[in-house]
Amino acid sequence: MRIGLIDRAVLVLAPERALPRIRARKQAEVLMNYDGASTGRRTSTLTARGTDADAALRRAAPKLRMRARDQVRNRAYATRGVSVITSHVVGSGVVASVQCQDDAAKLALQSLIKEHLQTTFIDARGALNLAGIQRVAMRTVVVDGEVFLRRRYRSGAYRRDLPLPFQIEMIEADQLDTSATTHKDNRVQDGIEYGPTGAAVAYHFLSEHPGSDAFPRSSRKTTRVPAQDVIHIRRIDRPGQMRGVSWLSPVMLDLQELSDYHEAEGVKQKMASLFAGVVEREMTEEPGASGERENKTIEDLAPGAVVELEPGQKVQWTQNPDVRSLDPMTRISLRRIAGGLGITYESLSGDLSGTNYSSIRAGRIEMDQNVDDWQQELMIAQLGAGVARWFKEAIDLDPRTASVSLPWSMVWTPPARAMIDPTKDIGAWIKEIDAGLNSRRRRIRQMGRDPDTIENERQEDRQADRHLDAAEPPQE
Repeated sequence: MRIGLIDRAVLVLAPERALPRIRARKQAEVLMNYDGASTGRRTSTLTARGTDADAALRRAAPKLRMRARDQVRNRAYATRGVSVITSHVVGSGVVASVQCQDDAAKLALQSLIKEHLQTTFIDARGALNLAGIQRVAMRTVVVDGEVFLRRRYRSGAYRRDLPLPFQIEMIEADQLDTSATTHKDNRVQDGIEYGPTGAAVAYHFLSEHPGSDAFPRSSRKTTRVPAQDVIHIRRIDRPGQMRGVSWLSPVMLDLQELSDYHEAEGVKQKMASLFAGVVEREMTEEPGASGERENKTIEDLAPGAVVELEPGQKVQWTQNPDVRSLDPMTRISLRRIAGGLGITYESLSGDLSGTNYSSIRAGRIEMDQNVDDWQQELMIAQLGAGVARWFKEAIDLDPRTASVSLPWSMVWTPPARAMIDPTKDIGAWIKEIDAGLNSRRRRIRQMGRDPDTIENERQEDRQADRHLDAAEPPQE
């Protein structure tokens, strides 16, 4: 590094001041080796913040959450994007099944899953079964960035006819009490209480949603809920991240600008359709001399109208606007939005023009990988593991089911993916199984079905076929 004339002079007169200047220049030279870290016109719009994951979200998350909800309420493609992700990840539900060596215990547990999890008994409000809770939870994670499921114990009169003594209450992120800062020796940040190891040990929830107008603010209290009674579902993108951010954040401006662009183009179309007839009176003609017909003035100008002008008035027509750029601009914007959401352009737009089996399959490969990640990370590792733990604890605590003491586990099967070409896909799976590259049970689960259920139904079919063969009279 060359030392400039000023630095050399300062080095002679005040070495203690010259050294920091020289050191800073040396660091700047190293920094300039990376264009993205340099300063100048090209990087003037780039921002750099050294905050951790949650600090970056702390102020922005509530506003992003409210704006994302507004986008979904009022922007068609935002609604479409959220629906595509939700339907691919959850579909008809991520189904729970039991693995157990004892057939009787397995049958009893499967019956409880069917009676409790697959009915509206599981919902604290009695409106959704587990598949419905999964769907709403996934949709909320996409829009809000996170959602909380709280276990509600039920006993006495509140249990009613519940097969198991617990229900699930869904809570939005707005209901976290962000005013609390400490609880005993624990730190509380954004309504989440952390223990000495940094793990969440409790959640502080408001008794009612802060946006609710059904209850006065004075009646709202804060409840501390232990972490074992809460499932916090969110996508984790950075180490140490506890809070979630709306998935619409990177595409929110694109969605708004596309909507504004379509609105502007719609106004242009209305202007282009404004074709009217104009009658200009002579200076000598008295007003109303054209007959008893009601005269329309320039203020009544509309498509198909016939209006009259006052003497001396002129109308200058504007050129009809060109709207041919609408389609390519929409395509470019939708590709940006689809890329930001992690889905394909075809699934977001519904536009299948110019696609074939190979191209749509290639596009689905990356999207299917994203869907697999979301299913495993959110619906199984977070929601599924928490519900399985609550289900097992309910089994152990309930006297009616405490007899099930054998080792057992709960397995979750995601919904089947729609096959692009069933003839080709199924044929490839058969070859894969015959070659020993995959098992039949694994492939059945990848199709969204339970292998044990399939095997039981096949046995029933074989028994029914034998009965039919035995009952069929011999042919003469």
